[in-house]
Amino acid sequence: MKIHPHPVAARHISALGPVLLAATSQGLAGLWFEGQRHHPDTAGWPLDASHPVLVAAAAQLDEYLAGQRTTFDLPLDLQHGTVFQQSVWRALLAIPHGASTSYAELGQRIGAPGAARAVGAAVGRNPLSVVVPCHRVLGAGGALTGYAGGLDRKTALLRLEGAL
Repeated sequence: MKIHPHPVAARHISALGPVLLAATSQGLAGLWFEGQRHHPDTAGWPLDASHPVLVAAAAQLDEYLAGQRTTFDLPLDLQHGTVFQQSVWRALLAIPHGASTSYAELGQRIGAPGAARAVGAAVGRNPLSVVVPCHRVLGAGGALTGYAGGLDRKTALLRLEGAL
């Protein structure tokens, strides 16, 4: 995934491991766990740990993982995906804390019934782990399938939210 112009980035140590945060002038554009699939090429991204959006994102992530917050209040920049991916990512934002859905249900929600595989691919490329709650999407029959940040993290997030 290419994000232009280069966002500013910051590294943060969260309760679930190191994360890379990225922000553009539009808002938070990325939250990736270190080593997760689809991690962007960050060559040339300036580090700015004092950027207000990155400071807020790190603080809210810590509060969330400590069980002190159930939602995020951050400006988001979701424009770095295809129109289809963006529609899936916006649908993820509508899944409430403590709830879960399936890839098929998510496809129906965005008007693409039968597109569970394409929905799954878009979910996997979500650039905003945790904030855009892709961990709330389960496979058929509630199976804990795929999570770019690792199934151990997906399980931990669902347990934190009381969905498991």
